[in-house]
Amino acid sequence: MSTIVSISTAPGIGGIGIIRMSGEKSFEILDKIFKPKTSQKIEDIKGYTIKYGHIVENNEIIDEVLVSYFKAPRSYTTENMCEINSHGGTVIVRKILELCLKNGAELAKPGEFTKRAFLNGRMDLSQAESVIDIINAKSNREALEGMKQLEGFLAEEINKIKKELLKLMANIEVSIDYPEYDTPEVIEEEILKTIENSINKLNKLEKSFDNGKLIKEGIKTAIIGRPNAGKSSLLNAILKEERAIVTEYEGTTRDTIEEYVNINGITLKLIDTAGIRTTQNEIEKIGIEKSKKMAKEADLVIYIIDASKDLNEDDEEILNIVIPKKTIIILNKLDLVPKIDEKTEIIKNFENVIKISALKKEGIEDLYNKITELFNLDVINIDNEIVITNERHKKIIKDAIINLNKSKEALKNNMPIDIIAIGLKDVLTNLGEITGEEASEEIINEIFSRFCLGKWYKKFFSKSKISDFYI
Repeated sequence: MSTIVSISTAPGIGGIGIIRMSGEKSFEILDKIFKPKTSQKIEDIKGYTIKYGHIVENNEIIDEVLVSYFKAPRSYTTENMCEINSHGGTVIVRKILELCLKNGAELAKPGEFTKRAFLNGRMDLSQAESVIDIINAKSNREALEGMKQLEGFLAEEINKIKKELLKLMANIEVSIDYPEYDTPEVIEEEILKTIENSINKLNKLEKSFDNGKLIKEGIKTAIIGRPNAGKSSLLNAILKEERAIVTEYEGTTRDTIEEYVNINGITLKLIDTAGIRTTQNEIEKIGIEKSKKMAKEADLVIYIIDASKDLNEDDEEILNIVIPKKTIIILNKLDLVPKIDEKTEIIKNFENVIKISALKKEGIEDLYNKITELFNLDVINIDNEIVITNERHKKIIKDAIINLNKSKEALKNNMPIDIIAIGLKDVLTNLGEITGEEASEEIINEIFSRFCLGKWYKKFFSKSKISDFYI
């Protein structure tokens, strides 16, 4: 394999920048551009050590750096690796990268460091996928779940199921070749027991995806209400910035505004929607229909009501499309004389009612506490339960369950035992796609392409050919 190099730190100005290099010629290339304070042969340098010195070009000092050495196979990629810790900033970091390329390294492709770790057997495919999940984590909980997958919790569970199925298939093969050793009833009972046990385990994993999706993608939260009820003011209060336009004119928000926010460790995907009312404006109608659609699809609905005004037919329409158990009623503008409260006829059917003043940012903490109460993600993962957060894994597990049920049905219909064995092989293929043993090159390439961070760097290096850097 070629020797690859990339910038591993986020773009912009910072205390340090890190340039990572991996491959057989890593140390050879480094030797051409790095002059340690204390001279030492590369082969004499121990792994997991740091050397102080300078990056030079034509005897001119470029930067003062620290270089970390990782000798094969004890490195992230299992290859010879080094990391150059330079001063941060776009100019110095890019210059060191260019020197590495000039002396024989190749710019890393998307996710190539982690891809090499996978191909070299350091981690399975599910662990490799967790790396990008950790990097993109929007909450402590999401980072924790990514870390557990990186440690191999999911792979371990999948391999346990595979081991049971492989043992069963071995017994099936024996019963086919040597039918005198097992009666048909015994082998059928064993097959049924193993299949049902595997189905139960996989069902548990598949069901965990609902919680996993909330952890990874955030709770899809629609802020709805009549025009000028205070939706945009509430969004701004939660975000603690003027993200949405607030005016005295009705219908200012014509389209949805989406933002992520972390509340007590819970990630919310906030969606500020167009005000719902009866109107003849065709453009506004489109926004209103979109708002209604968002309310139906959301994990959580925050319905904000102007408590200083009487309810009308628009309010009744909204209350008829939301589900009480996943709706928080906000009685806004408590700083004004209220005309409605939690005892109002149509509102008293809802358990979650909170009074606030979005303008004065009063009562916002009560809203946070209610959201925490409704979505207590701390109850997830008790006793190290595995939570599926990856859509690809869910689909594969679902396919495996289907194939297991087919084998179960074939057994009940007295199909030949070798036919059942073929069905079980399909299940093993399914599960192998999660850990990578059975994953196609196309799937592997697609997974690692998600590691691209190029769009961030293009902002800073738009005129450079060296514009994409990868993990």
